[in-house]
Amino acid sequence: MSVLATAPDPGYAVVIPTLGRPSLDVCLRALADCHGPRPRRIVLVDDRRLDDCAPLPARIPEVLRGLVEVVPGCARGPAAARNAGWRACPEPWIAFLDDDVVPGPSWAADLAADVAAAGPGTAGVQARIAVPLPQGRRPTDWERATAGLATARWITADMAYRRAALEQVGGFDERFPRAFREDADLALRVLDAGWELTRGTRRTTHPVRPADRWVSVRVQAGNADDVLMNRVHGRSWWGRAGAPRGRLPRHLAVTAAAAAALGCAAALRPRTAAACAGLWLAGTAEFAYARVAPGPRTAPEITAMAMTSVLIPPAAAYHWLRGVVRHRAVAPRGAPTGKKV
Repeated sequence: MSVLATAPDPGYAVVIPTLGRPSLDVCLRALADCHGPRPRRIVLVDDRRLDDCAPLPARIPEVLRGLVEVVPGCARGPAAARNAGWRACPEPWIAFLDDDVVPGPSWAADLAADVAAAGPGTAGVQARIAVPLPQGRRPTDWERATAGLATARWITADMAYRRAALEQVGGFDERFPRAFREDADLALRVLDAGWELTRGTRRTTHPVRPADRWVSVRVQAGNADDVLMNRVHGRSWWGRAGAPRGRLPRHLAVTAAAAAALGCAAALRPRTAAACAGLWLAGTAEFAYARVAPGPRTAPEITAMAMTSVLIPPAAAYHWLRGVVRHRAVAPRGAPTGKKV
């Protein structure tokens, strides 16, 4: 008899933070259709603004209606929403899902097998994420960025945690306001507490959500969260979490060249201003080419890459500086606070 057939009911809850996007309906339908032990409860954390009093727009399948609970998230971001969700669940395992993923047809059975295979020291089991990319053409810059989720560690797009581990480390750090780095931070704290994390067998699809041409500029806000990660975990966290370092040093250099060009022009130093402008132009052109070359190279994509490649370096620099200022007083994890015990 297979593991799938013999795996016991793990006694789990599903927690989904949401803003009520249409993708939530697809996620819930997939949960209803998959075979295996049902969750004991499904907690939808409504993270819309408190002044939005309309009911959460969700079509709940009939077979799940007795399981679904809605709790308020108060628009404090995914980390706080997930904390509100798992704290409302007494179950020993909490399966966190994003509202834009599609669990596979054997998801519940595979989750039961994943949990059954977890040893007593295992705090969490990660799913295997697939990001479908278009056939017949190269992926766009945004599609390639989303595809990175397939190899990312410990992402809460689909991550099951033992409730005892969440209680021990205090759950997610609510200083992370976006769906960025809050999952890596939690995983590192869980590992430092002596637990282990594993990858399971269940499979979940993460479609590429629609986005406008400016999405790559908006996501630069994550540079402030990287500052917080550096402060809390030290710079070694990049390697421990398997996170790509990105281009922040180049963005800072390109932005500095642009600022110097403007400053020198204002100071009536045209030769120096021209040299700095040349450095800015070369850096911006290199960045744009690096994004255009692997893509579909259509006119709309090239236009979007050219426009956003001008804006991304100063946006990244701004958010990095904002993070440095905002998190300047954050002590490294485990450092003495100066408070008397």
